[in-house]
Parts: sequence; C-alpha cells; structure tokens
Amino acid sequence: MRPRLQIYRRLVFSTSFPRSFSSISASKTTTPTATFPGNHIAYIVKKCIFLVQTCASTKSKLRQIHAFSIRSGVPISDPDMGKHLIYSLVSLSAPMSYADKIFSQTQNPNIFTWNTMIRGYAESENPRPAVDLYRKIHVESIEPDSHTYPFLLKVTAKLADVRLGENVHGITIRNGFDSLLFVQNSLVHFYAACGDVESAYKVFDLMIERDLVAWNSVVNGFALNGRPTEALTLIRNMALEGVEPDGFTMVSLLSACAELGALALGRRVHVYMLKVGLSENLHPSNALLDLYAKCGSIREAQQVFYEMGLRNVVSWTALIVALAVNGFGKEALELFRKMEREKMVPSEITFVGVLYACSHCGMVDNGFNYFKKMIEEYGIVPKIEHYGCMVDLLGRAGRVKEAYEYIQNMPLQPNAVIWRTLLGACTVHGHSTIAEVAKAQLLQLEPRYSGDYVLLSNLYASEQRWKEVQEVRRTMIKEGVKKTPGHSLVELGNQVHEFVMGDTLHPQTEDIYSMLAEITKKLKAEGYVPHTANVFADIEEEEKENALTYHSEKIAIAFMLISTASGTQIRVVKNLRVCTDCHLAIKLISKVYDREIVVRDRSRFHHFRDGGCSCGDYW
Repeated sequence: MRPRLQIYRRLVFSTSFPRSFSSISASKTTTPTATFPGNHIAYIVKKCIFLVQTCASTKSKLRQIHAFSIRSGVPISDPDMGKHLIYSLVSLSAPMSYADKIFSQTQNPNIFTWNTMIRGYAESENPRPAVDLYRKIHVESIEPDSHTYPFLLKVTAKLADVRLGENVHGITIRNGFDSLLFVQNSLVHFYAACGDVESAYKVFDLMIERDLVAWNSVVNGFALNGRPTEALTLIRNMALEGVEPDGFTMVSLLSACAELGALALGRRVHVYMLKVGLSENLHPSNALLDLYAKCGSIREAQQVFYEMGLRNVVSWTALIVALAVNGFGKEALELFRKMEREKMVPSEITFVGVLYACSHCGMVDNGFNYFKKMIEEYGIVPKIEHYGCMVDLLGRAGRVKEAYEYIQNMPLQPNAVIWRTLLGACTVHGHSTIAEVAKAQLLQLEPRYSGDYVLLSNLYASEQRWKEVQEVRRTMIKEGVKKTPGHSLVELGNQVHEFVMGDTLHPQTEDIYSMLAEITKKLKAEGYVPHTANVFADIEEEEKENALTYHSEKIAIAFMLISTASGTQIRVVKNLRVCTDCHLAIKLISKVYDREIVVRDRSRFHHFRDGGCSCGDYW
C-alpha cells in the first residue's frame, strides 16, 4: 500500500463518525494530415495550425497567428483553422466573444468545435449561451457525441437549472451514454451542485467504476448542502475502497469538520496534509484556515495564514471574516489595512467581512467610511449583502429608526434578509411599530419562515403581550409553520454529540441533569437571576426558569463538564442565536468552573472566560 494512502486510512479509521469537481479533458487535437505540395492554401492552413498548436502560449501570440493566417489568404470560414483557433482560445480562457466571432464565420463546424464552444461557455462567467448552442446543434441536425453532455451538464450545474439537467440526464440514458464514467461524473456533480444530494448519491451508488472525481463530487455535495455527517461517512468508505484523496477531498473533509465543529478531527487532517505535502496547496490551506476560524480557534487560523507560502484574496478575506465573527473587530480592520499595504485588491466579499466587523463591534462611523471607500476607491457596486451589513450596523447599535430609513432609501429592493435583520433589531431594542412593518414585508416575501414568527413572538413576550404571543402561535399552527428546533453539538473522543432542548436520549442523561442542578445552584449563589422575558409562553415564573435550564447549549456544557478534566476548553456549536439567559449563564459558568467556553451560534462566536464574553454583550 502506498505510504500516503496508509496515513490517510489511519486518519479516517481512527475516527468515529456520528452522522466538485468534474474534470473533463477535451480530446487532444492532432495536426491535420492534409497533403502538400500542390495546394498553397492547404499548406498555409497546415502551417498556421502547427503554429497554433506549438506557439500559441498566450492570447496575444494566438491573435498574431490568427492575423498571419488571414494575411496569408486562409479563408476565415476554414473549418480546420476555426476548430484549432477556438480550441486554443478556450484553453487559454480567452474572452468567449472572440471565440464566438470565429465560430460564427466557420463553415460547417464539426461536433468537436461545437463541444469546444459549449465547454468554453461552461468555464466562463456567463454559461447561458451554451444552452442556445446545444439547441442549435439539433436545429443544424448535428449528432451530439459523448463529450457534448458532460460539458452541457457543467453548464446546467453552474446555472442550477435542474429541469434542463434532468432532461440532459434522460437524453444520455436514451443515447446509451449514461454508462460512461465521465458522463456519470458530470451527473453526480450536476445534482450535487444543485443541492439534490439524494439524486447525486443515487447516480454515484449505481456506478460500477468510481474514480476520485466521482468520490470528490458526491462528498462535496453532502459537505456543502448541510450534510457533514454523511460527507464524513463517505470519506471513510472512500478509504475502505483504497481511493487516495487529493486536495479537493481535503477541502470537502475540512468543510464537513467545520460544519460540525469537529476541531480534533480537523487537526488530524492538518497533520495528514503536512505529511503528504498538501499543505502547500492553496485551496486546502484556505479550507484549513476556514476550519480553525469556524471552530473558534482564531490563533490557529492566524498561524495557518502566516505560514502560507502563497496567499490570495480568499485567504485574506477568510481571516478578516474570522477575526470579525470571533469578536476581534479592530484586528480584522488592521488586517484589512495590511492587505491594502500589500497591494492586494479586496473583493466585494472582503468588504462584507469588513462591514461585518464594524457591525459586530459597534463601529458605526467606521462602517459608513468603509462603505464609501468600497465605492469610491475600489469601484465596487454595493450588493444586497453590503446593504444588509449597513442595516445590521445601525440595528445592532440601537438606531432602529435610522435603519428603517436606510432601507427605505436603498437603491436596491430590500429582500427578506434585510427585513429580518430589522425585525431582529426591533426585538432586541423594543420597537413594536417598526417591527409590524417588517413583519408585513416578511409575510409577503417569505410567509413560512419560522424564525420570523419566533422573533415577533419574543418581542411580544418581552412586552408581556401574551394575547399577541398566542395569536402568533395560532397563525403558525394554521399555516403549518414549525419552529426550527435548537440543537447544540460538542466534540469528545473523536465523536460529535448532539443535544436538543430537554434532551433525555443521551446514555449519560442522569449524570448530565445532576450536573445541571449543581450548575443552577452555584450560579444562583453568584447572584444569577434567570432572564425569563423572552420565554415563548405565558406560564408561571418557576416554569419559565425550568424551561431555560434545559436549553440545548446548557445541556451540552453540563455534559462536557462531567466528561472532561478541569481546565479543558469547551466548544459548543449551536444552530440558533444564543438567548440572553444562556449568554448570562455561560458567562457565570466560565467563572465558577474556571473554564474557557467557546460557543458558535448562528451568526458569530462567543469566547467566555472569567465571567466575561468576547462580544462585550454586544451581539
């Protein structure tokens, strides 16, 4: 067995699991075999094609050869010359407008040329014209071949056009191409990219032969569509079949670890990457940085960043966002300034991170200055995400009325996220009138999103408007809207444990609840008073306190307190925003039990230590 594979198998088999990349190579074009002498034009064509194949290493050289062919009398409609020019343009990622102009002048292009054009658009920023080309193939009565469909499926994956992709799938079955490996790989990638991981796995499961591309596509599909446990299980099966991973596999594996907060496994992946030399690969290194950031291990994220031999804008952006969501807004902005000094050009996503840092650290003036800088200095047209950050910036600072006015003056139509951000600010800062406006907008845009009902109910509950709370509950029942259940994840002994509110299914339930009782007793001795204002019911105060005691993050922390040695850091991943009472309680737990507790909620990290939190109670 190869050494790298042995290391990899030890990695995955020593781990207990709790719960893309199509690569299609066009056929190599051979030099035409047209005979010479006796035909001057045929000789010139042959000479120009040879130049294209051997000398066209850049777009400018290719243009020179093209110009030479025209000056030498080669007809612009020559199909052989057109075929090789288009193939070289696509291979060099030249503008498709140039390739399209040559294609439109080429006489009777063969299916290879059509396929090359579809491939070119599939790899471009605007893949839509490839669909029109595919339709024209049928109009021209040209028979597609086995290479047409993988390129077309890549287009449908990029467009997320499920209907077209399913039609192409049906055609491949009728034409007998569905048994070809590269077609099957493209189908797996298409379904995974469109979020239909069940269909992706179905195609994958029926494959007689599976190469690394197929494994990467299906693993990546599960990892990127909220199914990290299945992704990890597939990676274990991949090792069982003796398939050696590559950089793409590592990216998917690290993404799954990040989603679950599985820091220990992620660290072992890091060690494996160092042993096999994958740490020098930019994409896995960026994924590793992202893993540490999403597990709240910001210092390890910084170490990965500064040890990278090569960094791109994604690397800088990932660390800026990591610092921002971990509560280190000033460090995030300092890193951005360093990025500018390094002459790196920030992207629109970089500015989302910068504005996020300002928002979560209460730096309102800085946020507006950076928003202006993004437009005036870098020429970036603000997108809805940037406007969302500005609304959040004002809302978190308690300037709810200004946030509402900002939405009204936005040049873009506000989406549900914008109105939901405003509603959240109303809930925290108590603005019922504006909350009703946001509610009305959300009922039009996303009437069945449970989180909006919860936010509104929490606002009513904080004002003791129990009649309205009951009305919200009746509406949810009537409309069939179900509240997203909160859950918390913790990693222990290479296994991820999941807890829900009032959980009694864990084997150590009795010990966990004994610890919860002890925690409550010790916290009250420290002056803890449960924050019951947002409890989603009009019940007795004692019942409210009991309900708060059994929130999933508190159960998870109690489990870790009885399962780990004194002084061990505790990490919790929660799918919802941590509530005010849990935030208060965890601050005191960190002090009473002398533990550092890191909680990743829906929007940020909270680093609890010695009775305080990194967010400064500003979240």
